[in-house]
Amino acid sequence: MDSLRSSDSPSGANEFLTLIPARLDRLPWSRFHTLIVVGLGITWALDGLEVTLMGAIGAVLQRPDTLGLNAAQIGFISSCYLAGAVAGALVFGHLTDRHGRRRFFFISLALYLIGVALTACAWNLASFAIFRTLTGAGIGGEYAAINSAIDELVPARIRGRVDLIVNGSFWLGAAAGSLSGIVLLNPRFVPYRFGWHIGFAIGAVIGLAILYLRNFIPESPRWLLMHGHRGEAEAVVVEIERAVEDRIGYPLDLPDAALAIRIRPRGPIGIAGALRTIAIRYWRRALLGLTLMVAQAFTYNAIFFTYAIVLNRFYGVAAAHAAAYLLPFAAANFAGPVIMSPLFDTVGRRRMIAATYAIAALILILTGAMFARGMLTSFEQGLLWTLMFFFASPAASSAYLTVSEIFPLEIRALAIAIFFAAGTTIGGVAAPWLFGRLIDTGSRVALLHGYLTATALMLLAAAVEIIIGVPAERQSLESIAPPLAAE
Repeated sequence: MDSLRSSDSPSGANEFLTLIPARLDRLPWSRFHTLIVVGLGITWALDGLEVTLMGAIGAVLQRPDTLGLNAAQIGFISSCYLAGAVAGALVFGHLTDRHGRRRFFFISLALYLIGVALTACAWNLASFAIFRTLTGAGIGGEYAAINSAIDELVPARIRGRVDLIVNGSFWLGAAAGSLSGIVLLNPRFVPYRFGWHIGFAIGAVIGLAILYLRNFIPESPRWLLMHGHRGEAEAVVVEIERAVEDRIGYPLDLPDAALAIRIRPRGPIGIAGALRTIAIRYWRRALLGLTLMVAQAFTYNAIFFTYAIVLNRFYGVAAAHAAAYLLPFAAANFAGPVIMSPLFDTVGRRRMIAATYAIAALILILTGAMFARGMLTSFEQGLLWTLMFFFASPAASSAYLTVSEIFPLEIRALAIAIFFAAGTTIGGVAAPWLFGRLIDTGSRVALLHGYLTATALMLLAAAVEIIIGVPAERQSLESIAPPLAAE
């Protein structure tokens, strides 16, 4: 057992036994895990800040003293951001599986910083669309590297709740974007033509601070193992264990030797090999991940990117006041994952994922019907949307959790990227543009048809989860999907 801890046990020319995954899973929560959550999970908050600002400034950008855009053009810009995220996720997902998680913590964040800084300087539709595409590419790259690394470093017994809370931190960024919008988009404080520029520049400043913080986050020991870097993996885990032992005041026990896994490092899988593994060997899981991602992407992107425009067009809410409506909305979206996340590790993935998707869908269809009949005030509309997303938020987060834990480690980042890309392309890229067109008709009934489409997708996702969902709660990543190098 001591050999398993210190140097791993050789069992053949290229094979070895290791307890490193079990050692990571048995760790108590520590300052190291907090650093991981803050340093990596902040990506979601940045995305929330970006998306909220874009949603809040939608009405402002239609003013003649800014860019003078229409609703369809604003929807197009939002689609460009999502298209960039799709491309960034695919490129960086492949690269992070081949070259490691840590390197792309910095590359993808740097791309985001460049994109958002340039967005603050945009002068017309074309420049705005190009810079938002670059920003989205950085965020998409972050998703692939960050989600895989967090899952590989967080203990199995709490992986579900940590993932949901981290993904839910998107709404902390959304709240920050809403608060800043109340000031920056209010002409009493900042003229319209300057406020939106300042809002995007804030994201670049925050990103610079995160670059520094990530210097203290190591490479994933699990990734190192699967690529034959036993010594580096051991050094990382020993350092983590030493820090934990210093905090708790006594040495950690070794896991049972029966939990050791046999590793035979292999070369890069390649995109073709990864696609074959996902589409053939894990086709049921692929169907599950695709359905969950499409449903949540369509629903979120359709409603959230056009939130301020709906309030302005159908309820007469001034552009300066639209951001205030996002505060309770963002609070509920963060509260949902925080309050319900422990249930995903206790009640289980299948029951909770299906329940959150279904409940959100039922509230959405009720809200859409009442909206179409003109039965709601702007306050009541916002209240019902807030209630719906209290359930839709953990549902959406669980989609990312699902695709990040049900595929082998060697293709994990690429799998996350593929399903994020597919879900966003099918359910997300077209949604803001489509809803922008529906809003431009001025017809409540036309917009109801969009809401009914989102409802149908959410109910379908709930049904698929019930039928083929994976009971991954409290299970090690290696038991959910054995690494290809462990076979």
